[in-house]
Amino acid sequence: LLASLPTGLLRGAAHITGGGLLDNLPRVLPDGCRARILKNSWRVPPIFDLIRYGGDIPEAEMFQVFNMGIGMVLIVPADRATEVVRLTRGHLIGEITGGPRD
Repeated sequence: LLASLPTGLLRGAAHITGGGLLDNLPRVLPDGCRARILKNSWRVPPIFDLIRYGGDIPEAEMFQVFNMGIGMVLIVPADRATEVVRLTRGHLIGEITGGPRD
């Protein structure tokens, strides 16, 4: 993954494991920054719908507990995001904005 990016481009990375997107991504952000996730920007694998609806689990809990198909999140400058998506064959799933980490 790192070999596919130009030196100095990566500002942060979060491996999305236990704790899902809601716990893991904020850990790599500095104070005063928050992640805004665009939930419809990637295809959630069908297994997560099966878990959610079969177990009657609220969507927020699904994002808290599971990775929802996102295994790694890279934080890069906004003006280079399209380039990183192309280089990593990934998806643009959100943006970093000002505000409290939550």
